Amino acid sequence: MNIILVSGSSRSSRHVSLHHHHVLIWIGVGLVILPLFFGILTFKIQGLLQRHAGLADAELLARQQAELRQLRTELTQARSRAETHLNALAQRLGRMQAQVLRLNALGARLTRMAQLDTKEFDFAGPPAMGGPERATPVAPDSADFLKALDTLSVALDHKAEHLDALESLLMDRQLTAAVTPSGWPTHGGWVSSPFGLRADPFTGRRAMHEGVDIAARLGSAVTAMGDGVVSYAGLKAGYGRLVAVTHGQGYTTRYAHTAEILVKVGDRVTKGQPIARVGSSGRSTGPHLHFEVLRNGRAVDPRGYLVERPRRYARR
Repeated sequence: MNIILVSGSSRSSRHVSLHHHHVLIWIGVGLVILPLFFGILTFKIQGLLQRHAGLADAELLARQQAELRQLRTELTQARSRAETHLNALAQRLGRMQAQVLRLNALGARLTRMAQLDTKEFDFAGPPAMGGPERATPVAPDSADFLKALDTLSVALDHKAEHLDALESLLMDRQLTAAVTPSGWPTHGGWVSSPFGLRADPFTGRRAMHEGVDIAARLGSAVTAMGDGVVSYAGLKAGYGRLVAVTHGQGYTTRYAHTAEILVKVGDRVTKGQPIARVGSSGRSTGPHLHFEVLRNGRAVDPRGYLVERPRRYARR
């Protein structure tokens, strides 16, 4: 094969002769080497593009993993706050339940102390309540719920204070009632000589009688007019066998002319407890009980503390 190369400037030409082997070689290069070169080049470019895309995907994945870790951290913190909040609410609920139990027990005790109807004031069961159902339920609000808990807690504290004060008042009243002389000190009998000025039964002169005489059956029981402590038990001039009981609140009662003393100094006695027996010891004209009430050391009229009973004599 002859190839003629012509130069445009010099008008000269060159002759190149190619053997058919050379042509086959160049054809082979064109058919094999060049496609292989371009294939390798294309592979390299695709590899670079894939690596670049892989780096972009890795960065995206890393960002997503970082966001996921942040979300997990926030979720853990929210769960911790929720658990702390729930624990605080549980503690408050426990305290309020304990307060309710205490108030129920206190209410039941006050009901018994005040002698109220336990069926009407039943602290063991829930209070009676009712009303029509609302068509649209009200969705609970956490702020309103916490405010209601605070209000209820304060109300429970105030109720507990009021009930404590009421219990103290009732206890004081019961104590006062227990130690204040009241009732009738003998089984049967009647007032044979009142409190105040009278003619002395032995001299006939006017004299102050600082008690009342209750004529009663000889040997019948003499009972304490209130709770207290025996402060005197023995013979006393003019009184014969005398028992004195100190009740507190400034009260002292005396039981004189007894035939037998059943208690001793220092004994605690309760209202209605037998402490002696009716007699006629000391300066007496017959079987009777001389009964005195002293308030802050001064004799007062016992008739204000006596609840008279039928004029009869009871068996021993």
